Amino acid sequence: MAIQNPPVSQTKSFSTVFLIEMWERFGFYGMQVLMVTYMVKKLGFAESDSNLVWGAAAALIYATPAIGGWIGDKFLGTRRTMLSGAVVLMIGYALLWVPTDNAIFLYVALGVIVLGNGLFKPNAGNLVRKIYEGDAVKIDSAFTIYYMAVNVGSTISMLLTPWIRDYVGEHYGDALGWHTAFGVCSIGLILGLVNYFFMRHTLAHIGSVPDETRPPMKNVLGVIVGGLLIIGVSALILQNQTIAKMCVYAAGVLILFIFAHLIRSVERSERAGLIAALVLTIQTIFFFIFYQQMSTSLNLFAQRNVDLSFGIFGFEIFRWIPEQFQSLNAIWIVILSPILVWMYNTLGKHGKDFPVAAKFALGFVAVAAGFFMYGLGAHTAVDGKISSWYMVWGYGLYSLGEILVSGLGLAMIARYVPARMGGFMMGAYYVAVGVSQYLGSVVANYAAIPSDINDPLQSLPIYTSLFNKLGFVGIGCTVLAVAMLPLMRKLSLDHALADVQPVPPVHNEDL
Repeated sequence: MAIQNPPVSQTKSFSTVFLIEMWERFGFYGMQVLMVTYMVKKLGFAESDSNLVWGAAAALIYATPAIGGWIGDKFLGTRRTMLSGAVVLMIGYALLWVPTDNAIFLYVALGVIVLGNGLFKPNAGNLVRKIYEGDAVKIDSAFTIYYMAVNVGSTISMLLTPWIRDYVGEHYGDALGWHTAFGVCSIGLILGLVNYFFMRHTLAHIGSVPDETRPPMKNVLGVIVGGLLIIGVSALILQNQTIAKMCVYAAGVLILFIFAHLIRSVERSERAGLIAALVLTIQTIFFFIFYQQMSTSLNLFAQRNVDLSFGIFGFEIFRWIPEQFQSLNAIWIVILSPILVWMYNTLGKHGKDFPVAAKFALGFVAVAAGFFMYGLGAHTAVDGKISSWYMVWGYGLYSLGEILVSGLGLAMIARYVPARMGGFMMGAYYVAVGVSQYLGSVVANYAAIPSDINDPLQSLPIYTSLFNKLGFVGIGCTVLAVAMLPLMRKLSLDHALADVQPVPPVHNEDL
């Protein structure tokens, strides 16, 4: 809640969070877009190893916000924890700036980024909620703009950092090119922190209870020690795939056990909502297996088997660097989201809005069509390379599915889970998403190309075989989602009749 009467407008307070979030996402996606190919091309990792290392890092990145939100609420304060996270992220990207090819150094840098993301992400979103607390109309609009910051920052960085890598690499050496590109991510965080310093007074009245006073030294030391422990454990997990697999699978089993225990032990009136949340969470996990292909198999596919030229009627308009294709996801989300919001509002006014379960089913249809698009492109490939336009439309369909499925994940938790379990279940949801990110990297390895294959004609059928199979899996998910519609309709009705106090409105700032 607000901790004093606001001396500034909500818009100014929101702008402060908006801008630091934009620069934070600039840094994160600028790093992500290069990471897998950096491990393959610069560190000499096999494609299968690079996929799994990034999958483990992504799992940790999604899991740690559950801890960061708790620290912000109970120990340091929401503002302080967000700011601390931004500083830690800046340090993490700066470590990647150091011109070394030592793999252990990379694991430690990723561990620092995992910690920084865990501290930053939940608390930035919480500050936006606190700024507009009690105003449902304004908070929806604020998160729409906030989400635009995420995608604007990520689009710019995913286009910029590959270009910087190539430009600096061409003029000053390949090694300097890679590390300069990572350094730009750190510079983005520096700019965000400088901007926050000059605008920090606009958030002086916003935060959690610990923000009101100087934190006890034991809290500060506890967070520092815990943070160092997270960095060390993360680095250990990243360099040991056996440990990574054990942690991921144990987390998946634990989440299912917790759901089963809660469903069995809660009051009967709350059971229908929890079962519905479990069904939709499992479907979301399947979606994020598809999602992880963007930074792994699809990224490596663009390196080997995509014509980088964009042309119309035989005339080249421009060319892209392979990693830049990942920016299509953010570009399409910016284009499609306002359209879907308009459709939802229009249907809602006429009482014809789709239920969440139906949107999940439609989302899987779009994802399946997107992966089939890459397989379709193989039929017109020239010398083993498909037209870049197939990537555009494939990403477009996939992004539509992302908005329909992933964008509703947290809203689903808020709708079906009792209020007293809200914080715990959101943390469990993020951990489940982290598990699915790692599983997505495992799936990507079905198209890992051996180091002795350099001919696009040989790698093309390997990649397209995986993408076609993912398309059929998407169809299978659609069939299951449709088959579950009657059950979901019944569970939703039972939940509504039980009149369970819901979790306050929840927004996913990434989607």
